[in-house]
Amino acid sequence: MLKLSEEHLRAMPKVLLHEHLDGGLRPATVIELAKEQGYKKLPTTDPDDLAAWFFRGANKGSLAEYLEGFAHTCAVMQTPDALERVAYEMVEDMKRDGVCYVEIRFAPVFHTEKGLHWEEVVKSVLRGLERGERDFGVKARLIICAMRHLDGQHSEDMANLAVDFRDRGVVGFDLAGEEGGYPPKKHIEAFHFCQRANFNITIHAGEGFGKESIWQAIQWCGAHRIGHATRLIDDMAVLTRSRNMCLINVFRLKSAFLPTFTPARRNRLPNTPSEFFTKTNSA
Repeated sequence: MLKLSEEHLRAMPKVLLHEHLDGGLRPATVIELAKEQGYKKLPTTDPDDLAAWFFRGANKGSLAEYLEGFAHTCAVMQTPDALERVAYEMVEDMKRDGVCYVEIRFAPVFHTEKGLHWEEVVKSVLRGLERGERDFGVKARLIICAMRHLDGQHSEDMANLAVDFRDRGVVGFDLAGEEGGYPPKKHIEAFHFCQRANFNITIHAGEGFGKESIWQAIQWCGAHRIGHATRLIDDMAVLTRSRNMCLINVFRLKSAFLPTFTPARRNRLPNTPSEFFTKTNSA
């Protein structure tokens, strides 16, 4: 098998369709923004130690625990300047990793603690992406996430927000968060709205829950793209049917952190792309 150096891998042009804004902050940026905003809950103020802390958290083997680190990153993304900076730096990091097109997703609801409204949150992120695209030549687009543990009105609001910004850089609507107890069909009205608006739908499914979540996302909610979907291996018939209906994003590297993604499941999956990230650049 041909082995490529890290230098060659970085130089190869890539398309990244699944990247979370609040999961890709530079540790040094987290520390600087925490100081500016008076946030005192970081486990450390040393950039190397913070990078190691985030990486250890990602290896806990639980989706819920994996998501704990996002409490810190979201806490320092509560001002227009902070949101714009994080978005801009993410595009710069994409350039360094050889990415030529990226779709970045985030949930505006997590960035309103200091009084920002959703529209202002989205505009701030888009300013950072647009400035980064001009400076680094990486085409960057945005996906708006609703959180599945919140109610149907929330997801409808986020779907409307995404469609409102469709001509300004938002290319899709997503449903994210802990799967257990929160099936996609609970947010069916938001998905029907997107379908009526002929807008793109992507859903996190089959990551922390079973294959039923994947099929429900496709059959009930009309997903054009499924994020993670590692539980497909439990029923290959779902994989066969879904191939003709939507795109499946399976991330071997990230999903390997989760207890549902056992070595047996990983080895039985067809060849799939891997997330490309480094401890030094992202949280």
